[in-house]
Amino acid sequence: MLIAIFSGILYHYIEISIFENVAISLNRIAKDLEPRSKLYALQSKIPDVKISVDETKIQKPYFSYNKDKSSTQLHYPTSYGTLIIDKNTKEYSQITAQILSNIIFINATAIFLILFYALFLSRILVLPVRALALKLSKLNEHSLKGVESTQVPSEFEPLAKSINRLIERIEAYALSQKELFIGAAHELKTPLAVMKTKNEVTLLKDRPKEQYCGALEQNIKSIDQMNKMVSAILQIGRGEAAQFEKPVNTDIIAFLGEICESFKALAKKEGKSLSTSFSPKSRKISIQTTLFTHIMQNFLQNALKFSPEGSEVKVETKLLDNILEISVSDEGCGIDEDKDIFAPFKRYGKAGGSGLGLFVAKNAANAMGAQISVLNRDDGKSGAVARLLLKIS
Repeated sequence: MLIAIFSGILYHYIEISIFENVAISLNRIAKDLEPRSKLYALQSKIPDVKISVDETKIQKPYFSYNKDKSSTQLHYPTSYGTLIIDKNTKEYSQITAQILSNIIFINATAIFLILFYALFLSRILVLPVRALALKLSKLNEHSLKGVESTQVPSEFEPLAKSINRLIERIEAYALSQKELFIGAAHELKTPLAVMKTKNEVTLLKDRPKEQYCGALEQNIKSIDQMNKMVSAILQIGRGEAAQFEKPVNTDIIAFLGEICESFKALAKKEGKSLSTSFSPKSRKISIQTTLFTHIMQNFLQNALKFSPEGSEVKVETKLLDNILEISVSDEGCGIDEDKDIFAPFKRYGKAGGSGLGLFVAKNAANAMGAQISVLNRDDGKSGAVARLLLKIS
């Protein structure tokens, strides 16, 4: 379509240019004859030009053409009437017709070549895409092999690299799920084995009522421990489901304040305090509130769990360019920064727990496109600082 449009514009430009030259030459002849006599004008002999005079008077000169533009007439006003100069432009008309036919032929050839080249090029470009699609169709959780970027055209290298990054993320996710599954089985198997052994030992012979009660109490503690583990695993499932939650435009500062208020009563009950320092005082962002709640609840629960009685847990927010930093500081024993505290079923310190809290928080942060970290305090005090970095633009 573009070729046809530009060709049409080119043809009309050439045609106008040719006949404009004719018009200029006729105007020149008319201006030369206009001051002369009528007889002189009629007797003038100019090649391919016929001159006649019409007694009808006109105010302005104008041109007229016959149907095929083989003849061009200039009607020019003079003192003795209208000077009519008729020039034979058949040759010019033939030239423009030949130009038009040549343009049509060239356009038809060009369109054919372009279509052929487009089909040939598309076939070349589709082959790597088909190869990538075939490779991806053969992938499964047992064979997550990346794409060799050197085996695809340079134009497809960014696509191959993106696919490889996606495969790496899928592989990491699959490995974390296997690790979680194995860890959960191990964590649940141990208390079950202990309960079974205690029950078997207790039933070997008749015992006093107090020993039976003691065994039952131990079993109840083991069951409570397993319930905590199952609840943590269910929380992981809810967290993964929440990854598909639609982000909501929320005042993140006000929402964080509501979460902190719910923990202030718990802190007071345990003989601790929870303070807040928010800057800015209000900021609306689009966020998945369930995932955000998982992260902040874990931060606050850990801070209160590991803080001694009479200590303070502080929640602060800072705006750094387009990043909102949320930090939760405690006055506990701190952490061992050489260990991976985000791995599942990893427990630190004397406080009990399932060992899945930070694992859930890390997955939630990844789903939100945020970053979390837990480091020891750098202000000379004991304790740890958990940070959440949120993009706000």
